[in-house]
Amino acid sequence: MRTFILAALMLGTALPAHADSGSAVKALVDEYWALSMKESPIYASSLGIDDYASEVGDFSLAGRDRFAAASATILAKLQQIDASQLTPADAIEYGILKRTLEENVEANRYGQRSINFSTYAGWHQNFAGMADNLPFRNKADYESYNARLKQYGRVNDQSLAVANEALKGKYVLPCVVLDGYEKGISGLIADDTRQSRYFAPYARSRPANIDEAEWTALSAEAASIIGDVIYPALNKHLDWFAKSYKPNCAKAPGISAQPGGKDYYNFRIRQETTTNLNADQIHALGLKEVARIRAEMVEVATRAGFASREAFIQHLRTDPRYYAKTPEELMEKVARVNKTIDGKMPGLFHRLPRLPYGIKEIPAEIAEGTTTAFYSPGSPAIGVAGFYYVNTSKLDQRPFWEIPALSVHEAVPGHHNQIALQQELELSDFRKNGAFFTAFTEGWGLYSERLGIEMGLYDTPAKDMGRLSYEMWRACRLVVDTGIHAKGWSKEQAIAYMTDNSALSAANIEAEVNRYISWPGQALAYKLGELKIRELRELATRELGAKFDLAAFHDTVLGQGSVPLNVLEDMVKDWIAAEKAKA
Repeated sequence: MRTFILAALMLGTALPAHADSGSAVKALVDEYWALSMKESPIYASSLGIDDYASEVGDFSLAGRDRFAAASATILAKLQQIDASQLTPADAIEYGILKRTLEENVEANRYGQRSINFSTYAGWHQNFAGMADNLPFRNKADYESYNARLKQYGRVNDQSLAVANEALKGKYVLPCVVLDGYEKGISGLIADDTRQSRYFAPYARSRPANIDEAEWTALSAEAASIIGDVIYPALNKHLDWFAKSYKPNCAKAPGISAQPGGKDYYNFRIRQETTTNLNADQIHALGLKEVARIRAEMVEVATRAGFASREAFIQHLRTDPRYYAKTPEELMEKVARVNKTIDGKMPGLFHRLPRLPYGIKEIPAEIAEGTTTAFYSPGSPAIGVAGFYYVNTSKLDQRPFWEIPALSVHEAVPGHHNQIALQQELELSDFRKNGAFFTAFTEGWGLYSERLGIEMGLYDTPAKDMGRLSYEMWRACRLVVDTGIHAKGWSKEQAIAYMTDNSALSAANIEAEVNRYISWPGQALAYKLGELKIRELRELATRELGAKFDLAAFHDTVLGQGSVPLNVLEDMVKDWIAAEKAKA
């Protein structure tokens, strides 16, 4: 357990005149991390920081303005530092903090800042999952949790107020993504409050350091809060969504149709990809990748004995032997594949994280409308494992042949391996727990799918087509995301394009396109990040020849945590030069 001593960091204090550039950067990193933890108290608790144990944060636009203003103040101090005097390590720290602060400030300038939910996430679901990453070690932890539950009425009111501002400015999600959205709200209202997700901490065994009477009182209090505070707020949310939001949904699916939408989309491209590519360039790259992968799919279909790619995909989509009959059967298949992968990890890395991961089902109330799987980071500080969440709804849409590619992406060597390792690196708290660049993190996840080839995971044409379908999925994103948000594509065009090119099921395609529409730019990061990592591996292989060590390359890529792609390129080139010098 750690205590975060906010006062010791002296927010806003001027830097000592004698401080060198490196220590000046470190001081500002600490200042920003202190600010971030104060503004994100639930996340702070998940990291073992106890200063804000009973707080939930400010969900208002005023709170966002305050955070952006504080970021601008720190940025101004950072820009006074002579970056040319920094060591390579401090230069990385400087660059990552500068990019983060600049994005905080710029993001707050757009009216789209008032869009506070998507088909993928919302304040209600985030709050319902809060307990998954909080410590529950003693009476004080449960008291803090109950104190947080009591504040949900305010959280909901502030969030609705922000969403009402979005309505006024016409920064509203499109109608085509909102069908069924209310199930994610109503599904949180269980008939018995003790069966609610909010009651989950009390469904566990009573900690030995809490006596029976205290436990009974705490659990009764939680059940009462859920019924008296949370359920009325959820019903208020449902009523608002039905009467105020859904009738005023946007007709056009693209963000560019909103006020200032084109500029906002350009910002989102830069933010998510950490590149200077524009929508046209990304769209063209996507078309090129789709053509390449499609040709590889034809080869696999031929090897499988089918007359065409389309015939093989039709077979894969419809043959019942590829689909589970129960959620438990699907989870057992996933578990078997994951343990196989675990046994292959030491051959690909010299360093592996200590934190384990588990598998869970995606909560039922959101499963039908969300993606096929996702990863939730753990916390070594409070003893919480990482978790790979699997969608067990619509079982006829969850084929076994997708499991290997899905698992290497979400668990290991993908997200869990990369993020759990980042949490252990000798980096600042900001870099370990607060710096996550989608192009790196998701690029690594997609690159990990390709590592499944070297692991021997795709040992049938069906599994190999599953891998290619997943790579095609991410290549299609480059075309579809830019198509929707920069080129005026309809949802139907996007679905048709993905259906034609990938082997994904109809349910997955529907959920994914809804995600791209309501979360502009995020989907672009995967393929761009993966292509950069593959490019750097090819460079290292060519430059080092017989001296190339794949595990050492992987350790280098992951060795500084999540970084922008230009920083990653510099890191790998420095490693290549160092390896050559050894030779």
